[in-house]
Amino acid sequence: MKNFLITILLTIIVHSGQSQNQHDSYKIMFYNVENLFDTFDDSLINDEEFLPKGDRYWNTYKYYSKLNNIYKVIVAVGEWNSPAIIGICEIENKKVISDLVNNTPLVKFEYKIIHEESPDHRGIDVALLYRDKLFTPLKYKAIPINFPGNIESRTRDILYVKGVVKNTDTLDVFVNHWPSRWGGQLESEDRRIYVASVLKAKVDSIFKSNPKSNIVIMGDFNDYPENKSIKNILDAKQEFSQITGNALYNLSSTISKTNNIGTYKYQGEWGILDQFIISGNLLNKRNKMFTSIDDIHIFSPDFLLETDKAFFGYKPNRTFVGYKYNGGYSDHLPTYLILNFNK
Repeated sequence: MKNFLITILLTIIVHSGQSQNQHDSYKIMFYNVENLFDTFDDSLINDEEFLPKGDRYWNTYKYYSKLNNIYKVIVAVGEWNSPAIIGICEIENKKVISDLVNNTPLVKFEYKIIHEESPDHRGIDVALLYRDKLFTPLKYKAIPINFPGNIESRTRDILYVKGVVKNTDTLDVFVNHWPSRWGGQLESEDRRIYVASVLKAKVDSIFKSNPKSNIVIMGDFNDYPENKSIKNILDAKQEFSQITGNALYNLSSTISKTNNIGTYKYQGEWGILDQFIISGNLLNKRNKMFTSIDDIHIFSPDFLLETDKAFFGYKPNRTFVGYKYNGGYSDHLPTYLILNFNK
């Protein structure tokens, strides 16, 4: 706890000098929290390994330690002013999110929850948390993923939320957790390509209705910015010299080109699976709200990392290493976007 508090204070000192005389702003955060399961058996899903008598001996102490670890990360990202919007994935159900926002010190920020149960065979879902003084939802929908010719194959829904931001303009938000690379990247690629096509169709319909739409797509895509699903199918551009308002731009691709860091480390190599993709309209600094390539960040303080003894350097301080309880935070690092407002 002492190291955590020191990290918070240093972060505030560093950023306080940077924020003076700048536009009003707030943060949108995304975090894959690594298997946030409760301790109760749900007969409809495959959650047996996260039970007190399961393979991971998951119990109440470990569960609440996990919740408090996630709370600490959210507060640290917000620098005591918690993010306005948070996309979360790898949660079992609404109960675990409710426990996070109501049974930890996050309760003082009065987060509201948008969540729908997904058909994923392990029962893991995505969710959106928001502070209703800063974001007012107008509508939301869980977008189902029905793989053609394979009705038994199931994955997480895409969560779509449209709302008003700080009483200024509307924002269309998508929270994603695309199919894993289990079995190999190439062997599983078609599944992510299909999900990308479903998302692209929804985005295109929004642009058709309003070419000046403000869109934020965030999530764990289980693909990198240069992979086909994101670069070609979703058509998330990585070139920012000429901006088109009704096109998508992958802000996270700018991090991968300039920093030796990622959100996930695999076999000694950092990569960015967790990304923010936005509409070009949000890159217009004359608009009511806007962002830039300088406003995308991966949050990697010391307390979220541990020594990588196998591949050198550091790696995420995760909850489990294999089936061994490690007591850490997640196997992913969080990422966040700063959204600015013109006065």
